[in-house]
Amino acid sequence: LSLQYHEVKDETIFVQTGEILLELEGDDGQMEELILCEGEGRRILPGRRHRMVAHRDSDVLEVSTDHLDDVVRLEDRYGRVETSP
Repeated sequence: LSLQYHEVKDETIFVQTGEILLELEGDDGQMEELILCEGEGRRILPGRRHRMVAHRDSDVLEVSTDHLDDVVRLEDRYGRVETSP
């Protein structure tokens, strides 16, 4: 997925099946790489940069506050990052 953050949205992800790499900004502002396996999850606080990458076919559940348009993409391989003119 995109390297992104949310200004307001508070989310929790849970790996139902498979294994993912979660890149998540830590308290010190540095990016951390966490391997999450089946049954593991993490809360992603507003303002924290993050990205998920599947290591294997995976089913990931997300529970979040209702701020569906609150995505700030910083990097995206599908051209979804907005650039200034």
